[in-house]
Amino acid sequence: MGRDELCITVPSLFHCPISLDVMNSPVSLCTGVTYDRSSIQHWLESGHDTCPATMQVLSSKDFVPNLTLRRLISLWTSSTSSPSPADLKEKVMVWMEEINNAKFERCLDSIVEFVSRGEVNRRFLASFDGFLETIVGVLSVNGMQIRVLESVIRILSLIVLENGVINEKLQKLIFKSYPNSNCLPSFISILRNGSLESKMACFTVLESVTTDNESKQFIAGVENNFLPVIIHLIKIDNDDQELHDVVLSFLIAVSVTRSIKSQLVQLGIVEALSNIMSSQNAAISVVEKSLKMLSIVCTCADGRSALSSDQKCAGAVVKRLMKVSKTATEDAVVVLWSMCCLFRDETVVEKVVSSNGVTKVLLVMQSEVREGNVRRMCGELIKVLRLGCKNGGGFSGVVSYETKTTHIMPC
Repeated sequence: MGRDELCITVPSLFHCPISLDVMNSPVSLCTGVTYDRSSIQHWLESGHDTCPATMQVLSSKDFVPNLTLRRLISLWTSSTSSPSPADLKEKVMVWMEEINNAKFERCLDSIVEFVSRGEVNRRFLASFDGFLETIVGVLSVNGMQIRVLESVIRILSLIVLENGVINEKLQKLIFKSYPNSNCLPSFISILRNGSLESKMACFTVLESVTTDNESKQFIAGVENNFLPVIIHLIKIDNDDQELHDVVLSFLIAVSVTRSIKSQLVQLGIVEALSNIMSSQNAAISVVEKSLKMLSIVCTCADGRSALSSDQKCAGAVVKRLMKVSKTATEDAVVVLWSMCCLFRDETVVEKVVSSNGVTKVLLVMQSEVREGNVRRMCGELIKVLRLGCKNGGGFSGVVSYETKTTHIMPC
């Protein structure tokens, strides 16, 4: 890695228009243009009587020092000067030694500042032999101070943005070393007691490393007590829509098996999603992901039972039809069709009918110009809901209804 790769961009004002280098002694001509003293002297001594930048004829060849610009360049140079690769390597080794000796405070702050400066610095640290092992090792220490953990997660969240190779290595360090070391308690500690920024950083790291079924099942393991902490975050009645957004994205990603879905339902996710969709303050992306999550959990028996027994969930789903996004409407139709047509839940049919569901589903059906799964599901929903209306609450017609849409099956 060359030295210039570790430098940040030089402000254009600091470049000499002649040499294009950073000026050591900036001076100004009568035209108001500033040059480095050595460059403009050479220009004038070569017989020129014009300003190199404007090509104006000079009324005077005298120039005056630009002391203000000189001070700015001096301040910028002292604050952004980049170490040589050898110096940088030595600095990283010192950081690693301080971490291994539990001297966290200053070195972690310095590392956070370093990785925040740009992707070149992040790649350098991520590829530095032994650095990731050292920094992840902090997460496996029991009883670590929350401030230390937050700094480590902040560093990792910036590093994982770079490339997949790093993420694979990090995944092995976080998950594959179990039970010799377990990092999840540190993540849990931050999610319980950390700042909003740190919680967001946690999910950035977790999403980047939870990429296969093995890691997802490890995260969802009952013995890790991880999912209850995550569900609690979306149960809290607050305005942290960004946090709700990343939590739901993560839950959608890890809900790959029946056991995980059932565990989420037992932890109260249906009620939490129902509350989110019923809230007028919920962000569009949060509602969209809530409907996606509902469409996932209603494929398992526990999820269908929870949705059926929830007093406001079905009505909230109907209310969101055509009011969020096309994707959200499609997921809402999937939820209603699954409960009313595929699983013939009479309680949900009654709630959908009482929430003006027939009219809303008809509108969705009319908006689907092309024949497709959504249009077919809407058609089947209309038949079931009209039967429910005719039976005045008995819903005996629902039992005899046969659906021809079979692309969504229970797990």
